[in-house]
Amino acid sequence: MEAAHLFRSTLQPTEISRLYQRVRDASVRLTAHLSDADATVQSMPDASPAKWHLAHTTWFFEAMVLMPHLPDYRAFDANFNFLFNSYYESAGPRQPRPSRGLLTRPSLQTVLRYREHVDAGIERLLDAPLASGAAELIELGCHHEQQHQELLLTDVLHLFAQNPLRPAYKAPEPLPVESHPSSPPHYLEFEGGLKVIGHCTEGFAFDCEGPSHQVFVEHFRLADRLVTNGEWIDFVTDGGYRDPLLWLSAGWSRVLADGWRAPLYWEERDGEFWTMTLRGAQPVDTAAPIAHVSYFEADAFATWAGKRLPTEAEWEVAARGATSPGNFADSGRLRPKPAAAVAGLQQMFGDVWEWTRSAFLPYPRFVASQGAIGEYNGKFMSGQFVLRGGSCVTPADHIRSTYRNFFPPETRWQFSGLRLAEDLHA
Repeated sequence: MEAAHLFRSTLQPTEISRLYQRVRDASVRLTAHLSDADATVQSMPDASPAKWHLAHTTWFFEAMVLMPHLPDYRAFDANFNFLFNSYYESAGPRQPRPSRGLLTRPSLQTVLRYREHVDAGIERLLDAPLASGAAELIELGCHHEQQHQELLLTDVLHLFAQNPLRPAYKAPEPLPVESHPSSPPHYLEFEGGLKVIGHCTEGFAFDCEGPSHQVFVEHFRLADRLVTNGEWIDFVTDGGYRDPLLWLSAGWSRVLADGWRAPLYWEERDGEFWTMTLRGAQPVDTAAPIAHVSYFEADAFATWAGKRLPTEAEWEVAARGATSPGNFADSGRLRPKPAAAVAGLQQMFGDVWEWTRSAFLPYPRFVASQGAIGEYNGKFMSGQFVLRGGSCVTPADHIRSTYRNFFPPETRWQFSGLRLAEDLHA
């Protein structure tokens, strides 16, 4: 199996070892206070059990790194290739995704032993000179696991939201709210022309982030902050979920079929909106960014507001000048926070993934890698939309301005929100 062609690792073996250990330890910490039941249940087909995330990321290192590169490596359990493969057709058959919650065995403790077994193998591999491509695969595996750390938190939130007790993943007190009244967004102007986007420097990037290439961007304006919960309440009370003229046809069909009346996790209590968070049920913070809305909802809101969603090229051009710190998982807040009351572009990184109006398609000259790694991103370049910027459950060192996340337009359980844009007419 070959490493992705887009990047060549610049890390020394000691640096790779430290990165590997740090990422692997972080995953275990995320699940340290979950019970075996918490870690086993699957709340919907798009979500996966926490135990499966721990095992699948370990399988990735076993199947993609150790089996091809450590000659005397022995698999922990031959059945795990079936149980914990995700979507790699070239790696063989697998447990169907909607049925991952049926894996009551192996236990969480067995999965943790599996992780220790694979960690020992990676340690032995790093103690010897690395074969060509091995360093890139380990680094890719670390970033892959960071993706699953975010998914794990997102999936735990969805799971706990189905429980009538509304359990908290993290203690709800002290409540991490720094709310203040939101002023209307200010629209910053960006000059158009030929721009270069995509990953073009040394260091890690997923294959779909490149090659770097030129795009023509019209002059545009971009809101200096994310759309807030308070603004979304105005959309709800103005009948935004009842007006078909605001919606794309497929989006309106979803509104009718699924009964959408507000963002995912919102409920009304005595005239006040509440939402489920990783800190349990909380009143909606009107100054914080809206989260858990689909592309369809984001597009309908933009139409209602007389604006539009930015393209991913516009977003990347604007993000290069962003200097405000992001609200990532590392802060421990695990919830979007209001924008700072300062001038300039805010919230470009962290808080919520930002829907763009761009379909997830290959960049010019994109070529998928050979072997199983080629299935990582390229096979999903159809029927999805690009999100940018990371969220409050993204590891801080996992994000960059070229990062392209992608989901189907009806997806709501992610920490996804939006920023408005408008054309700048000469």
